[in-house]
Amino acid sequence: MFTHVDKNNRPSMVDVGEKSVTTRVAWARTKMKLPPSVMNAFNGVDITTKKGPVFNTAIVAGTLAAKKTSDLIPFCHPLFLEDVKIEIKVLDSEFIQIDGKVKTTGKTGVEMEALTAVQVAALTVYDMCKSAGHGMEISECYLVEKSGGKKDYHREGIV
Repeated sequence: MFTHVDKNNRPSMVDVGEKSVTTRVAWARTKMKLPPSVMNAFNGVDITTKKGPVFNTAIVAGTLAAKKTSDLIPFCHPLFLEDVKIEIKVLDSEFIQIDGKVKTTGKTGVEMEALTAVQVAALTVYDMCKSAGHGMEISECYLVEKSGGKKDYHREGIV
């Protein structure tokens, strides 16, 4: 059932040598609840703090995180990423949404890269806004969609 253990139940990287090369795409999402002290700083485009433009910095951090995923998660294969897109938008007076889409052509998927990207982007928002209050919450991190490989996935109820 689990792929990262060998026949003796020891941790093991998955051998992808026999897999076919396909285009692999993954889309992950996380949400953050921000206190009014942070949301009130939103100017319609970004939140700017003494550390700089928050959303733009988080996009760069999320992109870098996607590229570094194999350094952080022991059994992730190092991948050549062809595209990483991070989008951050304000949902309402309390919440922002961070979407990350990652693409490669290879023998293994990019789900972990997309999930890592959105989490590090959220942590960057937290870091850059914490001087305005620590009442932020990172929540609902999940895979929205993946394609390529043996089977595709699309989370129900997500447009």
